[in-house]
Amino acid sequence: MEMFHYKKPIDFMGASRKFGLLSLVLVLLSWGLLFTKGFNYGIDFAGGTLIQVKYDTKAPITKVREVLKTNSAFKGANVTFFGNDHEIVIRTKTSSKVVGKDVGDEVRTLLKDTGKFKIRRVDMVGPKIGDELRTKGLMAMFLAIAGILVYVSFRFEWRFAVASVLALVHDVSIASGAIALFGVEVNLDTLAAILTLLGYSLNDTIIVFDRIREGIRKIKDPDLAGIINESITRTLSRTTLTSLTTFFVVLTLYIFGGEIINSFSFTLLVGVIVGTYSSIFIASPILMWLGFDVKGFRAKEADKLRREKEKEKMRAQYEQGTV
Repeated sequence: MEMFHYKKPIDFMGASRKFGLLSLVLVLLSWGLLFTKGFNYGIDFAGGTLIQVKYDTKAPITKVREVLKTNSAFKGANVTFFGNDHEIVIRTKTSSKVVGKDVGDEVRTLLKDTGKFKIRRVDMVGPKIGDELRTKGLMAMFLAIAGILVYVSFRFEWRFAVASVLALVHDVSIASGAIALFGVEVNLDTLAAILTLLGYSLNDTIIVFDRIREGIRKIKDPDLAGIINESITRTLSRTTLTSLTTFFVVLTLYIFGGEIINSFSFTLLVGVIVGTYSSIFIASPILMWLGFDVKGFRAKEADKLRREKEKEKMRAQYEQGTV
């Protein structure tokens, strides 16, 4: 299905410097947010206890806060609505004080005079385990990026690999900045979304790179910018359809999925937009900025083809008994 009909390639590379500057500003702002505001870590990474409580009527959140202050184990607890005004979530970092106790029973006893309710969920993570999960999560992300670097280097050429990894760093940085800006809770779901973003963005970038490599082989024009413009224009319909389909699915999850997957869907929502943008306006221009040599690449391809033909010829001679 073709969404765009064109008579000549769109000049994407003509605006590459403007988009590069825009991306640099966004990445620097995102890093600034991470260093100043930081992440809003959930109990998965920060450690603590989370209790989800559902009331039959509107939750008396003010009264709940006052009651919890009377118990030292829940002093300083954060109480917020969860999805609607009938449900609340109680978060506290003092999990060590209630280890060995039934936290659900403790809360049930404390809140017995606040109305009719039921405990829907109790999660508890120790600070040490939270640190370990955070460390392993970061390690998983860095290993994924390193694996991508090796894979793309093997499949394409080192400049393609560097361009794809820089595009991924760009995507993760901006997505992380958005998470910090809006105070989205960072938990294991958020980490899963970031790893999913890496795969989604890389897939988009690889498809564009594959078409660029094909264009270098088939298009006689030695100008890399012209080849990139032609290649991206040819993949524009596919990229747009894929991105819009994914975007509307994730948007549906974000709107109707509820608080339980809010961090996951929000991260992917930002990631789909940024990943699609970077595969066109960031990854491809980086090839030019790294000094990719079209003539040199064609010479290597011709030499590789010549050696393959020589091997085929030697194999044929060997099979015929002439060698």
